[in-house]
Amino acid sequence: MSIVMDVRELSVTTRSPTPDILVHPISFSLKAGQPLTLLGETGSGKSLLAQALMGNLPRELQASGQVFVDGVDLLQLPPRQRQRWWGRRMAMLPQEPWHALDPTMAIDQQISEGYRLVAGLSAQQAEETALVDLEQLDLKQVEGYLPSELSGGMAQRAAFAAARTGAATIVIADEPTKGLDNARRDDVVRLLAQAAREQGVLLTITHDIAVARQLSQLGGDIMIVKSGKCMEHGPAHDILDNPASDYGQRLLAADPQSWPAVQHTQRPLPSPIIEAQSVTKTRGGKLLFQDLSLSLSPGEIVGITGPSGCGKSTLGDMLLGLVKPDRGKVCRSNDYSPRRFQKLYQDPPAAFSPYWTMGTLLADLCRLHRIEHRRIPSLLKRLELHPDLLGRRPDAISGGELQRFAILRALLLDPVFLFADEPTSRLDPITQQETIALLVELARERHCALLLVSHDEALVQHSCDRQIALHH
Repeated sequence: MSIVMDVRELSVTTRSPTPDILVHPISFSLKAGQPLTLLGETGSGKSLLAQALMGNLPRELQASGQVFVDGVDLLQLPPRQRQRWWGRRMAMLPQEPWHALDPTMAIDQQISEGYRLVAGLSAQQAEETALVDLEQLDLKQVEGYLPSELSGGMAQRAAFAAARTGAATIVIADEPTKGLDNARRDDVVRLLAQAAREQGVLLTITHDIAVARQLSQLGGDIMIVKSGKCMEHGPAHDILDNPASDYGQRLLAADPQSWPAVQHTQRPLPSPIIEAQSVTKTRGGKLLFQDLSLSLSPGEIVGITGPSGCGKSTLGDMLLGLVKPDRGKVCRSNDYSPRRFQKLYQDPPAAFSPYWTMGTLLADLCRLHRIEHRRIPSLLKRLELHPDLLGRRPDAISGGELQRFAILRALLLDPVFLFADEPTSRLDPITQQETIALLVELARERHCALLLVSHDEALVQHSCDRQIALHH
């Protein structure tokens, strides 16, 4: 099997007199038709490694080592010359689709433009091929839509289509299935597998063990990464079936399928703190749910599962009063301030202003609601957040840390109802397990009703008192 990319002692450090090592020297080879999957926790340096390979690291970071493609060391190429490879020889599917899509251009036009300018197709051929891509990804209905009009899962699939227009032989996919339901995740994995078979090389960065298992059907290798270091590297089936490192064993054991079952205790529930009575909601001419009733009591944990677009988030927003039902009504206890009905968002970066440090944002919250600032240090400790993170902005914090900051912010408001909308879909298995366990513990401890939305049925089954399955 021919080697397409040969990586030797690649590392990433900060640019400073005493540089910090973010990615320790790593060596590997990418072979045609043999995918390599990087599996690891949030903040482990996987994405930095991908950025180093592409040559688009932030200015304050630098890469060293050697990356050979066609006998050329990419790290020695001038930036402009290296950028000429983008889309044609190397393509990257970014972790955040919103960073890859033009907010002012319709999705089909963006894909068509790639086929026209990068692949060299005629305008008519480019348009026809773009529509075929949309249909394959079940996005035909969004023709003419702007990125802001798409759900997170739709945007992820659209970014995937746009990145592949140049038929690059080296595809680097950074968390390509993040936030997708199981059906959509499987669709994207099939397309990744097709890219590996048809176009050459596939490097996939993921924290989703199911994705790693599906890609292992093509053979190839898995590298488990933690804190910027390679913990183990070998044939995919060997790593997944019998990991050698302690961390690898912990990572695979954190798959929700392996979680212990919820211990249900028969106890009388107090009066509901929030209740939906025979609610019906239609959106865009599509019926989401009809005559649905639901109540949550203090300390109770209820899970909602279902495919993307079935109304899971809409139902949670309806309970919070952010969306009105077409029929029926929602009753919230009048004993509590509206601010104590809170939401944890699926995308933590979208929930924080990117221009201020975490310390400033929390201080503003305390000032606005007259909350004692001295409560923050104990919550930081409880959530295992280092105080130094208060001096960073949201874009300088890992996804897991930012989600825990979102939990901290909600806890400062003493919630009696918390709607957690896919709160761990962007987290690695270990961080996900810790976050869900923490949410459950805090809900019980503080007598807070918790509504947990997830694509992952196993996660809901192993963490909730009862569950509701919504369908199209």
